[in-house]
Amino acid sequence: MPLWGFFYDYYFRVQTDGWHHIPDEKVLLVGSHNGGLAAPDMVMCMYDWFRRFGTSRLVYGLMHPHVWKMNPGMAQIAAETGAIVAHPKMAIAAFQKNASVLVYPGGAQDIFRPHSQRHKINLAGRKGFIKLALREKVKIVPVISTGAHDTLFVLGDFYDLAKQLHQWGMPWLLNLDPQVFPIYLGLPWGISVGPLPNIPLPVPIKTRICPPITFENYGKKAVSDRSYVDSCYDLVVEQMQKQLDDLSQT
Repeated sequence: MPLWGFFYDYYFRVQTDGWHHIPDEKVLLVGSHNGGLAAPDMVMCMYDWFRRFGTSRLVYGLMHPHVWKMNPGMAQIAAETGAIVAHPKMAIAAFQKNASVLVYPGGAQDIFRPHSQRHKINLAGRKGFIKLALREKVKIVPVISTGAHDTLFVLGDFYDLAKQLHQWGMPWLLNLDPQVFPIYLGLPWGISVGPLPNIPLPVPIKTRICPPITFENYGKKAVSDRSYVDSCYDLVVEQMQKQLDDLSQT
């Protein structure tokens, strides 16, 4: 916490609001994150949670399975601060402990989206979190931020080209499909090709906890209704985009 506090107060100079929107019951926090693999806005959000609630209110963050395969050491450190493997069974187990869950559905496509799209919500069309909320009958609380996507500058994503080279024989690093293949400007590489770790620049970050979203229907029947799931997803993206538009102008 002291280390995170230094980055929070002095390096990223975080401004945050909206924490009063979190209800007393367990919720599914749905974020849009930025800034490459460092994802500083996500880390600062976790720090904010612990600073406010300590361990009196548990929260678990879903982390991509690739991290556990690529860097077990870092994954273990993340696990000690509440990270669990991104899998529906793990999320359900957390809810059964009466804990809240934090998920960033956009994944790699979100954190490495081009800098020109830094103010655009990109959840990559993934709707598993909607089904999770409907199945477990929990509210969704959106989490948005600005600034972190200026800690590096993504020029573009060349995944289609990299995928074609892979089909021609180029192996994936650690034999894992990265899902993105960005070219970005940032530390420590200067120009980086591929989803390499980065050192974020000391750019101010703003975060916002948005009002909870409650759906009309919940339960197994709602989960199995594809058009209903799609409409719930569109509603979440729409609400998050409105909040991001507002935050980016302040």
